[in-house]
Amino acid sequence: MPLPDLDALRAAAATVHAVFGPTPQIHWPLLSARTGAEVWVKHENHTPVGAFKVRGGIVHMANLRRERPELAGVITATRGNHGQSIALAARAVGLAATVVVPHGNSVEKNAAMRALGAELVEHGHDFQAAYEFAAAEADRRGLHMVQSFQDDLVAGVGTYGLELFEAVPDIDTVYVPIGLGSGICGTIAARDALGLQTRVVGVVAAAAPAYALSFAAGRPVSTNSADTMADGMACRVPVPAAVALIARGADRIVTVEDGEIAAAMRHYFTDTHNVAEGAGAAPLAALVKERDRMAGRRVALILSGGNVDRAMYAPILAAEETP
Repeated sequence: MPLPDLDALRAAAATVHAVFGPTPQIHWPLLSARTGAEVWVKHENHTPVGAFKVRGGIVHMANLRRERPELAGVITATRGNHGQSIALAARAVGLAATVVVPHGNSVEKNAAMRALGAELVEHGHDFQAAYEFAAAEADRRGLHMVQSFQDDLVAGVGTYGLELFEAVPDIDTVYVPIGLGSGICGTIAARDALGLQTRVVGVVAAAAPAYALSFAAGRPVSTNSADTMADGMACRVPVPAAVALIARGADRIVTVEDGEIAAAMRHYFTDTHNVAEGAGAAPLAALVKERDRMAGRRVALILSGGNVDRAMYAPILAAEETP
């Protein structure tokens, strides 16, 4: 799969910005003091669904409605943010949306998807099981299956990279969390389209290392589990097209423990008073881990979302802060 070029990214941005404006990128002095780098945060927690995924959903649904006007409905699988994206975007173009989530999924993300008009179905023990069920239901019910990784989703989410790189010059390194890979691939696309030398660093959870293993091996490597508190990164079967694009365009992948992610969630609240979900905080955890390596450099962090349940967030926030 080719990466979207600058024309494709600008067209996607026009579609996204017809629904909501660019999110801010803010230099936070306390984060800079904590890490020793000049830290800029791209606030994808400030979109209408509190996460970056909505950009891809808006672009995909606009394309789908134009190309298949007869279509009645769509179905997808998610741990939450992708599902909110598809629910909002489908409703905007008059399509019914069914969203399949695994049992035990985020209560608050489930409520948000229902509030956006989605039919919510709970099935399976993890994302992969939910995905396989959704694909079968698409065939049985004649629905369009929305993948979590495809070209117009990458173009859509790549618009946050375009906004960031055009707003902040000379970024040395940008840290991006990896779920199924649309975010990091979109960031690579924006970097390449603008002809920049910025290093793109992926971040995965130690308990969900499929993309780190795949990057090291140069081919997709699945795992038997993805049991991390960062549900946005809880992938155990990587997308081959994403693996290939990341292998070509990423500088490295950093693995962080759940405890480091939780500490970064606290750091975001202490230093910026923003709420970051696990995947959203992972890039900061990676920068803290690489503090010596990145000292003095201009660094961007993708705060990909802030959708964390209160029951999970409260004890994390109450835990003793680390230096």
